[in-house]
Amino acid sequence: MNNTPKLPLSDIPAAWDAKEAWRVFGIMSEFVSATDRLAQIHPAVSIFGSARTRPDQPYYKLAEEIARLLSDAGFSVISGGGPGIMEAANKGAFYGKSPSVGLNIQLPHEQSNNPYQNISQSFQHFFARKVMFVKFANAYVVMPGGFGTLDELMEALTLVQTGKTRRIPIILVGSKFWGGMIEWFKTALIEEKVIHPEDMELIQLIDEPQEVVRAIFKHYETAGFEPTEAERERQLYL
Repeated sequence: MNNTPKLPLSDIPAAWDAKEAWRVFGIMSEFVSATDRLAQIHPAVSIFGSARTRPDQPYYKLAEEIARLLSDAGFSVISGGGPGIMEAANKGAFYGKSPSVGLNIQLPHEQSNNPYQNISQSFQHFFARKVMFVKFANAYVVMPGGFGTLDELMEALTLVQTGKTRRIPIILVGSKFWGGMIEWFKTALIEEKVIHPEDMELIQLIDEPQEVVRAIFKHYETAGFEPTEAERERQLYL
C-alpha cells in the first residue's frame, strides 16, 4: 500500500501554471532571435572545449591556432562565448578573416562573455543553444573538456548517427586526451553491439591544426557547404 501523500491539483498555484505557459514564448524568442542573427554566417565550424583551460596551457593555444586557420580559410567560427577553450576559439577567429560567433549561456558560475566576438548571442536555455551549434555548423571541432564538452559531442554524434542532421566532420583534437574514450567505444560499445562498427567513421582524431582544416575541406570535396533541400527539411526537426 502506497501511503505517500499526493498534492491535490487544486493546490498548485495558478500563477505557476501561467509562468510555465509564458516561458514557451521566451524559448520561441531565443530560437527566432538566434536564427535571424546567424542566418548569414555559412560556412561555419563549431568549436568546443573546457571553460577552465587557461591561456598559458597548450590546448588553449592549439584551439586559438585552429580557429585562426579556419577563419582565414573562410569559415565563421562558433563557440560558447565564455572563457577557456571558448575564448581561445573566438580569439583566433576574431583576428582572422571571418566572423567570430559566441553563443553565450547564462550560468551561476564559470560563464562570462569573452571580448573576442563579432556576433554575440545570449541564451537562457541550454537546449536552444545546442540546436544553434548544430544547425549552423559545417563541422565540429572538439577540444579537451568536461561534462559540457562531452554533452555537445554526444549530441552531435547522436544527431548525425540517427540522420536528424546532415553528415558533418566531427573532429576530436588531442589523441592523448581522447584516446581512452575512443578505445572504450571500440571495446565496450561495439562489442556489446550498442553501436555499429561503422559508427566509428563519424569521428576523426586529429592533432595538427592544418590537418583539421584539410579534413574539413576533404569532406566537402564532393558536396557543397550549403545543405540540400532534403537536409534543410530534416534540420527543421532537430
